[in-house]
Amino acid sequence: MQLLALTTHEARRWEPKRLRLRLFTVPATLARTARKVVLHLADRAPWASLAQSAFTTLRAYPAPG
Repeated sequence: MQLLALTTHEARRWEPKRLRLRLFTVPATLARTARKVVLHLADRAPWASLAQSAFTTLRAYPAPG
């Protein structure tokens, strides 16, 4: 994920412990509406913007197969 989603940020070189601490602990809520799953990230979390840009970059890649 780091090499694909965080290509222009220094976070692509973070160790797994730091990545877990900063990105994977951002408070979020999953909502289902209109047959879609929507991820709502907390606005006040310090690393929420980085997580949002990483998800956006990953979704831009074509599906495998």
